[in-house]
Amino acid sequence: MTKAGSGVRGPGSGNDMRPAGATGSARKRVAVVIFPGSNCDRDALAAVELVGGDAVPVWHQSADLGGCGAVILPGGFSYGDYLRAGAMAAHSPVMGAVRRHANAGGAVLGICNGFQMLLEIGLLPGAMLMNRTLRFICRDVHLRVERDDVPLLNHLRRGQVLTLPIAHKEGNWFAPAEVVRVVEAEGAVALRYCDERGEVGSAANPNGAINAVAGLVNRDGNVLGMMPHPERRVGALIGGLDGVELIRSLVEAA
Repeated sequence: MTKAGSGVRGPGSGNDMRPAGATGSARKRVAVVIFPGSNCDRDALAAVELVGGDAVPVWHQSADLGGCGAVILPGGFSYGDYLRAGAMAAHSPVMGAVRRHANAGGAVLGICNGFQMLLEIGLLPGAMLMNRTLRFICRDVHLRVERDDVPLLNHLRRGQVLTLPIAHKEGNWFAPAEVVRVVEAEGAVALRYCDERGEVGSAANPNGAINAVAGLVNRDGNVLGMMPHPERRVGALIGGLDGVELIRSLVEAA
């Protein structure tokens, strides 16, 4: 992790994870923003490197993204989830750069706590409530891919069922009825909770999210927020490969 205020690491930093002989100039740079309380940043950095990207840790006090072409807001409990999940992180200096990057068409992936941040800064609609059980949930879930025509999902196919882990207490997506109608009409739902056959229903919805929303994409298709963790499913030894193509799509979008 870089020190507060030090910004982006350089190619020669001690924690450089590039394979021997690789050069950063030939690889797409992906910023992984680190907040106090992030706990999935190392997983995200490793996943980016695994699919051929140049993973760049960026401290939350940085004013820019160091020229990176894509951004991951990783999971965890930024600022201890005080006030509500993602609320304090939304005011970190780096989020201005994330907003500018997204508005300019740059690729942004928010995972779990990162999804909550995207809702807090208005890049995606709605809000997160506590899970309907009022308990923290950590387990694998099934997801149905609803979009494959946007850059961040173009290595997947519509109707495909993925198995990815969730780990959250505030993943119950909510929006007023009129917002939900717009979200559905515009095809903003990227991923839905489902069973192993791809069928959506209450029993397959782990947190009570409206319309089983597990992930949303913005109108331009360059911002994706999702509660499940693709970075935790990028190898057979850690449970499977269902997250690889999501991370690969992000790197290529850079």
